Amino acid sequence: MQKTKRLLLCPTRSFFLFGPRGTGKSTWLRMQIPEAYFVDLLSPEICHRFTASPDRLHELVTGNADRRTFVLDEIQRVPSLLSVVHQLIEAKPELRFILTGSSSRKLKRAGVDLLAGRALMTTCHPFMAVEQGDAFSLEDALNFGLVPLVLADKDREAVLRTYLALYVREEVQMEGLVRNMESFARFLEAISFSHASLLSVAEVARECAVSRTTVEGYVSILEDLLIAVRLPSFSKRAKRKLIGHDKFYFFDAGVYRSIRPKGPLDRPTEIDGAALEGLVFQHLRAWNDYSGQHSTLYFWRTRAGLEVDFVVYGEKELVAIEVKNAAKVSSHDLQSLKAFIKDYPESRAVLLYRGQEQFLRDGVLCVPCERFLKALRPGHSLPDQTWVR
Repeated sequence: MQKTKRLLLCPTRSFFLFGPRGTGKSTWLRMQIPEAYFVDLLSPEICHRFTASPDRLHELVTGNADRRTFVLDEIQRVPSLLSVVHQLIEAKPELRFILTGSSSRKLKRAGVDLLAGRALMTTCHPFMAVEQGDAFSLEDALNFGLVPLVLADKDREAVLRTYLALYVREEVQMEGLVRNMESFARFLEAISFSHASLLSVAEVARECAVSRTTVEGYVSILEDLLIAVRLPSFSKRAKRKLIGHDKFYFFDAGVYRSIRPKGPLDRPTEIDGAALEGLVFQHLRAWNDYSGQHSTLYFWRTRAGLEVDFVVYGEKELVAIEVKNAAKVSSHDLQSLKAFIKDYPESRAVLLYRGQEQFLRDGVLCVPCERFLKALRPGHSLPDQTWVR
């Protein structure tokens, strides 16, 4: 972490910094703003103190008149502090408050308005390939992911094995979000098969032997804990009958692999393909958030079975991206992208694959996946024929 420069920009005004556990929020802030006053709400003693009396924050600010920036780490632990922060921002506009969080569930449950626009919203993601530079390895990223907490440890496999267990214990059990932890554990295994696939709540419910309502609640918990994301279907100006279901992704390829069951009936290529697609997705999310592009990510799938993994739709661009876990590109691999270009002639099409050459075929730019990820830089546009050198 000390040697890795993050591409996340630090706003000059008050802001929320959300991100899953272990993505380096606190470390990044201490590097960016060493003079800030940090309030670590993960500390049971400090958390209890502010839970009992949120107004203590007034005393803390007044008693540290030489400080201009205050960081409240893991603000969801004491959501009542937000009203005090609101008062302080109104009374002392020269101060900056940075509120980090790895869960939005308690904030939503408390009915908090997230400071009514007085604080910006920022997200911290796992490392991007461009942040790692020459240290980035596609194979390592697929096997262990890019969560800084994991990469900083010598035994990455051990950290990954315990990552979700720690999350479940600290966030789910402590907050009493789930009554039956055994059924939730079965759900985690079952939902791992939906990574990079259409999410069928009914199928997951049958696999776990619980109701659809229960599964919907479990998925919402993963989303609120920032562990999982749903990707909606692109349907603007649709010319074909499309699938209405969302796709489902874990936030990191390594976390996905850590809970995906493996056995004689599980094909390694299937698991590798889902991990590769998820790795591209997490990079696109980070690129979009760090760029301030305000583009929206979708996927596209027709009822006839044509599918494009990702569609990036923004004010200035429409890019369709397909990911193939193969070393060669066949004409069949281009079929869905060519159909998308036909329906949306304004779009650009990119196919990412595991080969070594970059070339243009039938209007589709084919780029080695590792080269694409290393060149994907926030603030820069997505590819055209001259983009990747």
